[in-house]
Amino acid sequence: MILIDTPRLQMREFTLADKEAVLDFASCEKVTRYTGDAGRVKNLDDAAMVISDIWMAEYERVGYGRYALIHKEDNKVIGFCGVKFDIHANAPDLGYRILPKYWGQGLATEAVISALKYARDVLCLDKIIAEAVDENIASNKILLKLGFKKVGSDMGDGYQVNRYESFIQNSK
Repeated sequence: MILIDTPRLQMREFTLADKEAVLDFASCEKVTRYTGDAGRVKNLDDAAMVISDIWMAEYERVGYGRYALIHKEDNKVIGFCGVKFDIHANAPDLGYRILPKYWGQGLATEAVISALKYARDVLCLDKIIAEAVDENIASNKILLKLGFKKVGSDMGDGYQVNRYESFIQNSK
């Protein structure tokens, strides 16, 4: 079931049938370079574990999580976008990843705008946090462009990690 629909993208919950697509983007060094989980997904079994033990478990536990990001023109899962509940920060955390072939087309911004609207209007969330490694210039720009405020930074895994938050006004 499609949860979010934009001009070029759709988002839905992941299923185990998505394991090949998850392997494609989760094992891509360019995609995982700044994520802290590079090398975690090495095969289809790893991809299935991430889908079932993390994403599907989050849907069950809190009612939301990272969603499969489908490029309409290709009808292909090209990454993920959405919020997950970060137990350490006690807040919903925005995250997104997209295959490099789709970078530079505004798709991440389109996905994030729609995911934030969904978080506000459907999930009734009012505060979202996000993190981006300082060297990940594109993600830092997206977060700032969409109204996130930088609230701090620290070193993690050899990188400076910028911490952001956004308070989104509920329209209901």
